[in-house]
Amino acid sequence: MKKVIIDRFEGDFAVCEDEDRKIINIEKSRLPKDAKEGTVLIIMGDKEDDIKVDYAETEARKSRIKRMMDSLFN
Repeated sequence: MKKVIIDRFEGDFAVCEDEDRKIINIEKSRLPKDAKEGTVLIIMGDKEDDIKVDYAETEARKSRIKRMMDSLFN
């Protein structure tokens, strides 16, 4: 199991960054329907064929980023 964050979409691929800051491309067709930029994904399975959204981690990241931005602009 590994976690990646969707950085952006380019063509038919989601450009993702893993925990080691390595960039990987995942075909959009393999992603959960509600995946978007900033979403944290959990990739599981021997062939990395099971991809799920980590809703809790995605929300936690959004909250951390919002707090950091608020502290910069307040």
